Amino acid sequence: MKILQVISSFPPAYAYGGPLKMAYGISKELARRGHEVTVYTTDVYDAQCRFKQIQNPSYMDGVKVHRFRNVNNKLAHGNLAIAPMMARALDRNIANFDIAHVHETRTFQAMIVRHYANKHGIPYVLQARGSLPRIMAKRRLKMVLDVVWGYKLLRDAAKVIALTEAEAQQYRSMDLTKDRIEIVPNGIDLSEFNALPQKGEFRRKYGIGDDQKLLLYLARIHKIKGPDLLAKAFAGLRGEIGDAKLVVVGPDDGYLSTLRRLIKELGIEQRVMFTGPLYGQDKLSAYVDADVYILPSFYEVFGNTALEACACGTPVMVTDRCGVADFVGRVGCVVGYDEDQLRDGLLRMLCNGISRRRLGDETKRLVGEEFGWDVIAGKLEDLYERIQNRG
Repeated sequence: MKILQVISSFPPAYAYGGPLKMAYGISKELARRGHEVTVYTTDVYDAQCRFKQIQNPSYMDGVKVHRFRNVNNKLAHGNLAIAPMMARALDRNIANFDIAHVHETRTFQAMIVRHYANKHGIPYVLQARGSLPRIMAKRRLKMVLDVVWGYKLLRDAAKVIALTEAEAQQYRSMDLTKDRIEIVPNGIDLSEFNALPQKGEFRRKYGIGDDQKLLLYLARIHKIKGPDLLAKAFAGLRGEIGDAKLVVVGPDDGYLSTLRRLIKELGIEQRVMFTGPLYGQDKLSAYVDADVYILPSFYEVFGNTALEACACGTPVMVTDRCGVADFVGRVGCVVGYDEDQLRDGLLRMLCNGISRRRLGDETKRLVGEEFGWDVIAGKLEDLYERIQNRG
């Protein structure tokens, strides 16, 4: 099958969060299974830089990647990437594909896929990846975009993909019937966790003692992820858990200065460390050395990092607003989005001395059975084929 994947950012542009890593994992696994997979994306790299390469298209693990120039890199960093030349390429080439998979909504790229897919009679599936709710910033903009083209994008898709039942309900609230919605969770590449760093590497690098409790937040620094709630809960643990360190890992997504001010007001500056974003073995070493990983999100459609922490055998805590809360509830701790509940949950986890070996063996097995890329790609392959057969 010839499959087109469309997303505004693609590796190595990891500053743009989890969706691009998921699109890469899907594409790589589908290519491994014998499909001809092409990615259309933009040239964004991070807030300051565009992606520079000698050859375009390029190949990554058997996946053909076309990067189209976006008109303004600052707009792109605000999730408003616009790549006009992609429209010309779609008009010329989309008829050569059996199906298109769009990993975003309310974007220029999604809009032009809809237009040219309809023009050339090619089915497309749309995956919002948590972007449907009109919450936090950009509520009014999202409402306007939905009226202009968002509802049309959903209506014309052969299927829409939800990561969880909660996201399926969000689609239904936008007038999509149950039969139009397919639930396919995110995946994880377990091979990345086969050779974990030695315990203690992260602590030595950042001067954290072996006897100190290490609480890890690893996510974009955005209000929706709840780092402010975590800071308050951590401040409330003062005197309860001895000498502890809260380590904040991740790129600034517009909330770093606010979070730093809050930490100063709480009087915990000396107990909080910011590392910036970490990738590869550096990121794994943070998981390995953490006593507990916390994802305190106000809203989280899924929660990829919680699965990564599980695969490292790290005790995990999430809020009940996290999409993987049901899974984490079987192997870790789930609390309400509440400062007192978060503080009390952390105290229980840090004092219980959970066996990391037991956690590591059991959670890695469960993660593989439910979220391994071979499982997820198989579900997508089946979905694509059903759409093809129906057409």
